[in-house]
Amino acid sequence: MTRSDLVELLAESVGQITHRDAEAAVKTILNAMSNALVRGHRIEIRGFGSFSINRRPPRMGRNPRTGASVHIPERRVPHFKPGKALREAVGTQPVDLED
Repeated sequence: MTRSDLVELLAESVGQITHRDAEAAVKTILNAMSNALVRGHRIEIRGFGSFSINRRPPRMGRNPRTGASVHIPERRVPHFKPGKALREAVGTQPVDLED
């Protein structure tokens, strides 16, 4: 599912809002979530899951072409942990690979 699919679904399921309003709503929600993660906050959506930031410590890596050692700096990466309801729903549904 893409962002535009989400906008279409929202516009169809809520008849009182226009496509433009649905697009603004999706954009606002995703921006709010992104900004919260940038500030280091945790996002929890009951029944769906939680988003948090994981820290990857600095380490030494290798350039695969030359074999030279390369310093890889510390990074903060987003992490998603699905909630119990989502895990159970995904685990019990048959997979349709044609979609």
